[in-house]
Amino acid sequence: MAAAFAVGCAGPGPATACPAIGYVTGISLTIPAPAGITRATLDACWRGQCVNRPVDLTPETTAGASTCVGTGPDSSCGAPMVPTGGLHGFAEVPGLPAEPVRITVRFDDGKPHTADVTPAFSEPNGPACGKAGPQVQLLVGPDRELSPV
Repeated sequence: MAAAFAVGCAGPGPATACPAIGYVTGISLTIPAPAGITRATLDACWRGQCVNRPVDLTPETTAGASTCVGTGPDSSCGAPMVPTGGLHGFAEVPGLPAEPVRITVRFDDGKPHTADVTPAFSEPNGPACGKAGPQVQLLVGPDRELSPV
């Protein structure tokens, strides 16, 4: 009886603190060589329904060379963001499922570029904090072909 009581008092174990950060369900586009591309729209279709979304394209950046001031515990480092020459965009798609989806993207020329993908859930805060999403990331190739990243 004492053993049962001791086990009952042990509790469920340490709690995991999960950050309350935003996570948006949707589709991202990365366009490394955006010659002639200034805008994009996408259609996402699944289970007989389609949604149309604009994709806000912004210049893609990466961290530049870092510089540090000092070498002690109070020193600091920084890195400027520098443009890559590419574009990046994201379209929020509420209800996007983690199952096959046909995505059609149209750029400035209006021609359809299509990919069949399966969006995936992610665990941005680790497995103990649960899944978020789903999302899918698409890379736009030199001929504007779409491929999942």
